[in-house]
Amino acid sequence: MKLVKLIKLNNLQYNVNRDPEAYRRPVNEEFRLQVLLNGSGTAKARFVGEGETLGETNVNLPGTFECRFSYDTPGTRVGTLIIEGNDQTFRQDIRIDVTEHAWVG
Repeated sequence: MKLVKLIKLNNLQYNVNRDPEAYRRPVNEEFRLQVLLNGSGTAKARFVGEGETLGETNVNLPGTFECRFSYDTPGTRVGTLIIEGNDQTFRQDIRIDVTEHAWVG
């Protein structure tokens, strides 16, 4: 059984092949990462960006890990999602794009 059922960023299913524009947020606007987990027992869930832990908790399985964060400078970053439970370790890099200001148009 797969430990991670679904990853969502800003309420959209995360797909590395999707146009990153779909996930972008302006400076100081909140990103929302949700991870739907399968299994039984508990899992340790952590999301790390630029060497800083942005969210970490133990999740009762099946359950959901949720992490909210924002950045105060524009740029592209890579965060790493790490889930450990049911004798499995799941790791995935997630691209975080922060724009200088909201798109107008």
